[in-house]
Amino acid sequence: MINTETEHPVLALDHGEARIGVAATDPVGIMAHPVETIQVKTTDAIERVATLVQQRQIKQIVLGLPLNMSGTEGPAAIKVRKFGNLLKKRLPETPLHYCDETMTTMAAAEKLHEAGRNAKQQKAIIDQAAAVEILNTWLGHII
Repeated sequence: MINTETEHPVLALDHGEARIGVAATDPVGIMAHPVETIQVKTTDAIERVATLVQQRQIKQIVLGLPLNMSGTEGPAAIKVRKFGNLLKKRLPETPLHYCDETMTTMAAAEKLHEAGRNAKQQKAIIDQAAAVEILNTWLGHII
């Protein structure tokens, strides 16, 4: 079990080529909630994450790792690890963890659909919802 007093809040990232979904825990780690979607083409994603870490006093970062269904890493995972290495350079004091993000976008879409959002309505928030799923998965594995 982790020490929730010193390990939270945690920031989770659902990295994509066009957008990065961001979610965070509350200060004591009880709940994960959506934060924002970073538009990669118009925003320096590394600097935006660094700003969020500072503003929210983030203690750890969880980065979703897109594994193949066989559990192996492919080209998408290599891109995410590259992004993770850039984050580590920019934020050397903030621990970075990887979490299998297999099926998180599908789970997020299903939950949004159950909440009454159609595919068009989901587009703006699906990346944030996937980041929440990544964070919940990671939290479930460490507690």
